[in-house]
Amino acid sequence: PCPATDGIGEGKRKMIEAGSLWALVEKRAAATPDGLIAVDEADRELSFAEFKARSERAAAGLAALGVEAGTNVSWVMPSRTDTIVLVAALARLGAVQNPCLPIYRERELGFVARQTGARLLIVPGVFRGFDYTAMAKTVAGERPGLDILDVSEGLPEADPSKLPPPPPETTPEDAPVRWIFYTSGTTSDPKGARHTDWTLDANARGMSKCLDLQADDRIALVFPIAHIGGIGWLYGSLMSGAGMIMIEAFNPDETIPILAKHGVTQGTAGTVFHQAYLEAQRREPDVPLFPKVRAFPGGAAPKPPQLHYDLVKEMGGVGILSGYGLTECPIIAMNSSRCPAEKLAHTEGRVNPPEAKLRVVTLDGREAGPGEEGEFRAFGPQLCKGYVDESLNEAAFDEQGYFRTGDLGVLDEDGYVVITGRLKDVIIRKGENISAQEIEDLLYDHPKIADAAVIGVPDPASGERVCAVVQCHAGEALGFEEMVEYLLGKELMKQKLPEQLELVDEIPRNPAGKILKKDLRE
Repeated sequence: PCPATDGIGEGKRKMIEAGSLWALVEKRAAATPDGLIAVDEADRELSFAEFKARSERAAAGLAALGVEAGTNVSWVMPSRTDTIVLVAALARLGAVQNPCLPIYRERELGFVARQTGARLLIVPGVFRGFDYTAMAKTVAGERPGLDILDVSEGLPEADPSKLPPPPPETTPEDAPVRWIFYTSGTTSDPKGARHTDWTLDANARGMSKCLDLQADDRIALVFPIAHIGGIGWLYGSLMSGAGMIMIEAFNPDETIPILAKHGVTQGTAGTVFHQAYLEAQRREPDVPLFPKVRAFPGGAAPKPPQLHYDLVKEMGGVGILSGYGLTECPIIAMNSSRCPAEKLAHTEGRVNPPEAKLRVVTLDGREAGPGEEGEFRAFGPQLCKGYVDESLNEAAFDEQGYFRTGDLGVLDEDGYVVITGRLKDVIIRKGENISAQEIEDLLYDHPKIADAAVIGVPDPASGERVCAVVQCHAGEALGFEEMVEYLLGKELMKQKLPEQLELVDEIPRNPAGKILKKDLRE
């Protein structure tokens, strides 16, 4: 057990427990009906009682469209109150939901809709200048049986009295898979991690305890609700009674005043956001920007240690409380407000008690000792139930059932997680995983390119930036804008585009033909 979280706030915090997400909605609405679950950028507030009532009406509306227990539903929605109502409505029906990030385009959305067997695709119409309905129709045109629901005018509603009984509460052992979250890995195609209400509950419960989340907390939900971390905050809100400040698209000049206005106490959600908060504070050093802030939760991207110290000194609170996890096994470790400052600055916390476990296995297959580097392998109640593509499972789990994270690191002498690198060839830019191979596969098809490698290079703003290293055919030269235009034509998401292009005479490889990416990074 981690003494950093033992007994935190047990007298003040009353964490609700339930055997399903919908049961959690019901219990929270009964416990604190007038409490705030969310407020949006237009100052529209939603109480827990209103949240439950709206979710039931939306569930009835979806049921009228044929959604029922076990129906696979993919949705692409921004972080807004309608989205959390949709999530709860689908939970009320017992549907299997597949949240998709708004940065998805036809290529990614078509893949996940096919692989999950989605029967309904829910989209927000036009959002930030992009027509999601048009994209969805293209995807549906290639997949018979996939229906489209545009909710730009609001979620469908009907009389909830005609709803069937809610799904029964379950135990961790018999809980059905009700969530599919996709993450980019070392392969070109994204991988769908299968989760239950209980695996997501364990994720959020560990995080909420580390943060000592309370009903008067206000959470900065500044990143996509469709991310597994966004759903984790929804669970945390329902467990603790805390409210979320929902931001559809983070823009420092517009977003930070909204967070300040609503009294943010949990300044999520990672390095790029924390840097923006600090920069804004430094423009007005004599006026506290977030006077009620308690902590700056973070994760998903490298954390400069000095940033932690600067936030404490200039903005208040306990600084950065970062956590470690993956889509497959979210928040398996996290710092708490009781951890020493040095640990907050340099580690990702200790393993969440009591069931979660981390093995550290050296590259030659030994169990690593304290301070010895190896690959982290994760096991616990938040671990997913494997992938949608079952052929990926054998390589993903070791002989003891632990998930092979692909992350290199150490557990220090006090049991704190320190990340030192990655085995997997994944670039983490602003907290999002980008598959190098996916971009490489597209570049290889360019007529001017003889060989290519894509690497992540350190970037103070985004954690890592995507760098394409290209070897052209004799007599050819590739320009940066030419590369960008080509990749966009291949339907690569803008967020995955290389931000740097380096032309080399030859891509270095070892005798077995493997690209020496370490050499390229150096």
